[in-house]
Amino acid sequence: MTPAEFLKVIYIDDYAATPKYLQVANAIIEAIEDEKLIKDDILPSINELSYMLEISRDTAEKGYKYLKNAGIIISVPGRGFFVSNISSAKKIKVFLLFNKLSAHKKIIYDSLVNSLGPDALVDFYIYNNNYSIFKKLIQNRRTDYSHYVIIPHFLESGDIAHDIINTLPKEKLILLDKKITGIEGEFGAVYENFEQDIYNALKEAICRLEKYDTLKIIFPEKSYFPKEIIKGFKRFCQQYAFNHEIVNNITTQSLAKGEVYINLMEDDLVILIEKVMEQNLVLGIDVGIISYNETPLKKLILKGITTISTDFVEMGTMTADLILNKKIEQNAVPFHLTLRPSL
Repeated sequence: MTPAEFLKVIYIDDYAATPKYLQVANAIIEAIEDEKLIKDDILPSINELSYMLEISRDTAEKGYKYLKNAGIIISVPGRGFFVSNISSAKKIKVFLLFNKLSAHKKIIYDSLVNSLGPDALVDFYIYNNNYSIFKKLIQNRRTDYSHYVIIPHFLESGDIAHDIINTLPKEKLILLDKKITGIEGEFGAVYENFEQDIYNALKEAICRLEKYDTLKIIFPEKSYFPKEIIKGFKRFCQQYAFNHEIVNNITTQSLAKGEVYINLMEDDLVILIEKVMEQNLVLGIDVGIISYNETPLKKLILKGITTISTDFVEMGTMTADLILNKKIEQNAVPFHLTLRPSL
């Protein structure tokens, strides 16, 4: 295979969040699966691969090492690298599209990849809540996949996202975290029930909430968070007679005794903690904080921040189960309240 022919089947996608060494390995595996590379075909040397793909020598070497460990290629001293085992090519190929990268999104990613196991190929992309990038990534995908796993959260144009999603084969589609309307046919989903989840979590925390009189949720005006969260919050406050308020910008707020703040964004949690300290308030007595999305650090901050959170590990595990067992199901992911001294 000439360098020009090799570059037609082995490529690096600069828009992908997948590490480049893994892109090299996955592209070679795809070429084997598509019979563009066959047993005993010689591969470029590490230096040639580095030059051809414009990647570092370390990246090229790491990609080959991954393939050697998987038993797909061998190296022969003085002769180079050869395809050795075409039966090891991966049959599960996942197009994974996240709205952003964060601590809890990493938990989902790690859980999904670990649950799928080493025989799955995962191409990972991030669109930063931008619909235009989202559409471009789906339209410009360079190969067919066994599954398309998508988290559909947008700052704008989310109401038309179903149009581009409908171009994907529904039997291969899995929506993650959130379901959206307008998608035709039967497809898989592992989702949060945003309205009911926050209602149930606050109801479970009622014994702690009763010492406060006002609940405030920080919900930025331009946010990808579903409005169903607000519906569940208001329903709880009205049913249990709490004063309540939607706060769009926490930086302009002065905290007062008897208030509980619910933050969705991690940056807002930092601002809240700063304000508590600046105003010499006692967290968990004068004011309360409930933070969305459990992360390890929240166990330690100010003796512990109360969280309401999707089980992100389970979200990844449930998604892998749909893929591995070829299921087309829509399942709600567990949602948990973790009480700590901040409330």
